[in-house]
Amino acid sequence: MLYRDVYRTIFANAGSIETKLDAMKPWQHAVKRMVDVVFSAVGLVVLSPLFLIVYIMLKIQGDGKVIFSQERIGYKGKPFTIYKFRTMKEGAEPDGPQLASQEDSRLTPIGKVLREHHMDELPQLWNVLKGDMTLVGPRPERKFFIDKIMKYDSRYQYLYELHPGVTSEATLHNGYTDTMEKMLKRLDRDLYYLENRSLTMDFKIIIETAMSILFGKKF
Repeated sequence: MLYRDVYRTIFANAGSIETKLDAMKPWQHAVKRMVDVVFSAVGLVVLSPLFLIVYIMLKIQGDGKVIFSQERIGYKGKPFTIYKFRTMKEGAEPDGPQLASQEDSRLTPIGKVLREHHMDELPQLWNVLKGDMTLVGPRPERKFFIDKIMKYDSRYQYLYELHPGVTSEATLHNGYTDTMEKMLKRLDRDLYYLENRSLTMDFKIIIETAMSILFGKKF
């Protein structure tokens, strides 16, 4: 099989019940949230000059609002609003939702630079501080694409047990999810994370993400 089955099935009188295997203990969840709050709060303050520079550059460029907001599906399947610096031209999806690619023609000149260095994701620190997202977790997706994924692999529903994240192992190593095949591979990696995650794993992913950005690695 192409994708790992990371769930065990148990049988009860009511029939078969699939149970998730979240490797994190309750105390680890508490520590993870504390790290999220501290890191996002400090990040918003320390990086505020960079926020201002990007804001001014996008204002000068024009072509729509500086902060791009979009509805995504998060923890327990509840929708929330994600925030990013705008990287695409206004009205980039005239025919409905479509996947972005690394060399997307809809990117603005400044937007392309922001994408390459992942600076467009900075406003998501606010999402982390609010509790909509976490530093490490599966990337949040739109319902339109979740419905498409579910037709191929219904295990996506288990990701609702995780808060979506700013970065993840899948983000680092799966590249742009511009095809259904990549979306399914990303799902596989995210499910593996659910079953094996730990504070140590989160720390390694954060460090690898930071090093990749600092050294200009494209992912």
